[in-house]
Amino acid sequence: MGKVYIVGAGPGDVDLITVKGLRCIECADVILYDRLINKELLNYARQDAQLIFCGKLPQQHAMIQEHINQTLVSYAQQGLIVTRLKGGDPFVFGRGAEEAEVLAKHHIPFEIVPGITSGIAAPAYAGIPVTHRDLSSSFAMVTGHMQEGKDDAIRWESLAKGIDTIAIYMGVGNLPYIRQQLLKYGREEGTPVAVIHWGTFADKQKTVTGTLATIEEIVQTENIQNPSIILVGEVVALRETIHWFEHNSPQPIQVTG
Repeated sequence: MGKVYIVGAGPGDVDLITVKGLRCIECADVILYDRLINKELLNYARQDAQLIFCGKLPQQHAMIQEHINQTLVSYAQQGLIVTRLKGGDPFVFGRGAEEAEVLAKHHIPFEIVPGITSGIAAPAYAGIPVTHRDLSSSFAMVTGHMQEGKDDAIRWESLAKGIDTIAIYMGVGNLPYIRQQLLKYGREEGTPVAVIHWGTFADKQKTVTGTLATIEEIVQTENIQNPSIILVGEVVALRETIHWFEHNSPQPIQVTG
């Protein structure tokens, strides 16, 4: 029997993967990777490693989830080391738990390797802290993509009234509805909002800001698409002071000795 590592690749900047995650790439016989990972990470794979793309586009699936599950099981049963490489963190809207359940059902050894999630990292690279002693003592991560065929299960009233900062994943396509729900349940129109596109990617990141009253029009004008994080809360205003990345991208850290 082989083993499966379910690995969070981080939000995009190749330097943000964990040391353990990188080791899982280096030792793998087979790597199944998603669309949103930084492809430079695959350069660390062994030359003889098999690389399998299983990413998903909106309304398009390179590999359906059931097939991904079976592929993980099949390679592990052949005695191979399999690394399942996911963007961000595998347990934050990444279906990592679903894959782990399947592996457990088939008695296949596995490990979960956490990754830095984009709901925290993308705002940080945009100069926006998700918490702040004076502005935000609560933070929530929410999916903005409703599962097809199911009712909206998000407790919008609790979010609007009870959470200082909200990070909404995969929500650009539903921005009008998200905005409507927050306003309906009491969030002020003047609440600052940021939308961060391709967060932490040096050559791609783009951030637009506005308020709940204006952000929908701004996103349309700037043609912001997924993948993007929507951040709602007073902390967005701090971007004016501490933005640092988009005009001064960091250089890779060189480790010596």
